[in-house]
Amino acid sequence: MSLVTFDSVGGLMRLQEELDRFFGKPPQEFGLTGPNVFPLVNVFTNPDGLVVQAEVPGVKPDQLHVQVESSRLTISGERTFGNEKDVSYHRRERRSGRFSRTIQLPPESDGEQVRAEVRNGLLTIHVPKQATAKPRQIEVRAA
Repeated sequence: MSLVTFDSVGGLMRLQEELDRFFGKPPQEFGLTGPNVFPLVNVFTNPDGLVVQAEVPGVKPDQLHVQVESSRLTISGERTFGNEKDVSYHRRERRSGRFSRTIQLPPESDGEQVRAEVRNGLLTIHVPKQATAKPRQIEVRAA
């Protein structure tokens, strides 16, 4: 008897590739990770709440939009490059155009207090926990 293991991430990626092929899309056009996903994000928690960091090199702050709706955070915008005229590319890997990424927020997030800042091509979004979700120290008194 042999043990069969299931690679869930690999299985999902193969399914995505099959769907892309079915709909006539180039490989890795969609999906959550890969070379064609923009912006790349890191999402982590700290004691204060959730932090989202997105790489947005070449995107001006006025071209970025951060929106919280229900329990979703959406980063969108447009990345444009100069108007190169009379050029012939040998290789063009940097993409331009509109982009959007949506991240599911934890239930204890306070969508009213979200802060966003961009510095050196890194967009950092702080989504604090609701005050009721933060742990608080209770003083124990002698009876």
